[in-house]
Amino acid sequence: MRKKEKVGPLSVNAIAGSYVVLFGIDMDEEASSGVLGFAIERTDHSMEDRQDWLAGFKVFKDSPPPPQGKFVTTNEQPLQAFMWCDFTVRKNHEYTYRIIAMRGEPGKLQEGESVSVRIKMENEDEGIHAVYFNRGVAGSQAYLRKFGNKRPDEVPDREAWRWLSRGLFRAMLNFIKQADGPGFGLRAAAYEFNQGAVVKAFGDAAESGADVKVIFDARQVINSAKPENSKLEPAQANRKAISDAGIEDICIGRTANPQAISHNKFIVLLKDGEPQQVWTGSTNMTDGGIFGHSNVGHIVRDPQVAAQYLKYWEKLRTDPMMDRKAEKDEIRPWNETEFPVPAELPDPNATTTIFSPRTSLEALEWYASRMEAAQTAVFLTAAFGVSDTFEQILSKPKDYLRYLLLESKDKNMDALLSSKYNCIAIGNVLEQNEFDRWMKEHLTDLNRHVKFIHTKYMLINPLSDDPIVISGSANFSDASTRRNDENMLVIRGDTRVADIYLGEFMRLYNHFKFRELANAEKSAGNPDDAFLIRDDSWRLRYYEKDSVKAKEREYFAGN
Repeated sequence: MRKKEKVGPLSVNAIAGSYVVLFGIDMDEEASSGVLGFAIERTDHSMEDRQDWLAGFKVFKDSPPPPQGKFVTTNEQPLQAFMWCDFTVRKNHEYTYRIIAMRGEPGKLQEGESVSVRIKMENEDEGIHAVYFNRGVAGSQAYLRKFGNKRPDEVPDREAWRWLSRGLFRAMLNFIKQADGPGFGLRAAAYEFNQGAVVKAFGDAAESGADVKVIFDARQVINSAKPENSKLEPAQANRKAISDAGIEDICIGRTANPQAISHNKFIVLLKDGEPQQVWTGSTNMTDGGIFGHSNVGHIVRDPQVAAQYLKYWEKLRTDPMMDRKAEKDEIRPWNETEFPVPAELPDPNATTTIFSPRTSLEALEWYASRMEAAQTAVFLTAAFGVSDTFEQILSKPKDYLRYLLLESKDKNMDALLSSKYNCIAIGNVLEQNEFDRWMKEHLTDLNRHVKFIHTKYMLINPLSDDPIVISGSANFSDASTRRNDENMLVIRGDTRVADIYLGEFMRLYNHFKFRELANAEKSAGNPDDAFLIRDDSWRLRYYEKDSVKAKEREYFAGN
């Protein structure tokens, strides 16, 4: 949901997802003179109109420091930014926010101009698209405040697991449990398939009489000369989980082309033999996928889309070969014929599917062309770095912002940073240091390789009336396009879906960007950067012509 309000020189553009509200604040430059920041007061109409102040993390230098790990209220320590997020909202609740320009001096702030906006949170499970994001921040101040340094399995009553999942785990299980009895069916394709409760849920569905089949990655590469270089996972863990659950009879190993991977994570729900819905996204069926690094589960309740996935699944169940010689290639030419890449834009208000592997990079190049054709903004997550195809686009100067959320530093960071309006955040945890009050963060160690960012999605012009959301299992890479089993959704024109994805992107972007800056400040030894500025000079960069901060203010404010 999006809503914009303006009173005099002050305006706010509020964008509500399921668990995040973004605020794009704007104020006439002349009127902003003397403003030391903004306070935000929230009224929760779903909780008997309970009022509170949003909290921030910076204080004026001479203010008494709060206890370690505690936040400060914005009516006393205002936000010195024009874009802010509320990450403490509840799904389906309705809120009124009052944004107030704070004047005066530190310690004696006075309320100035204000504007209010009423907004309702999106229901993540509503209509054609249901979208579930886990928290993806196992290393965070919030986790430390709730659970200390305990591992999730050390916290009673599975409370930490529920908090980390934030509904993703339950949604996955509930999707599987829809197949309850004869007349229902499930067709799944999984890369990592070893989360005990999920594997058991498939077995329970089969036990109920539902027709259940699971394709899983069973590829192994045995290097007899150098056994340490053998590729045994995830096949070994998958087979053990399947054996422990006693469901070998419903599972089909994908063994052909051992140098590739069966990287899908989707489930098709059937009723009376007809496809009804599909679960897809980036979430592997593991503890690390569900509770660890960031992931999304995306349900599409559209029989036509589900039918596309079923057709693809039926091809995969034959364990088709992939070969450079066309006459021996059983999968790549077939994918290109059955699921062609759109010529230009996908159909309006439609969901398009793209499956891999393919003989060429046409799909990857098409994603790049959508990025190149963006008019207002681009948002991209990259778990395994940015492909050369994308880097060629991102290194070109554009007159709008492009946000990148990376797992780690890319091999070509200089190229990515060469464009002025590329804004990059990299996965990290916060180190405790001598000039701030943050607790040292620890990861849960649920993930060995990708520890922070595992999603694979791109948002094109998300705040427009015609946004494009591209999301699925593929890492926007050469390998994910030409070698691996992959699936992607291209959703055009659905502003609700775009708002949910954008809110979650900015939640993680701000989370990791702050850690990047805080850790850099520790290295630089500049403690003043950790405090609020005591006069109105903080605002100047937001009005500086063609600056990144000015672009940010204008974009999120809906100008």
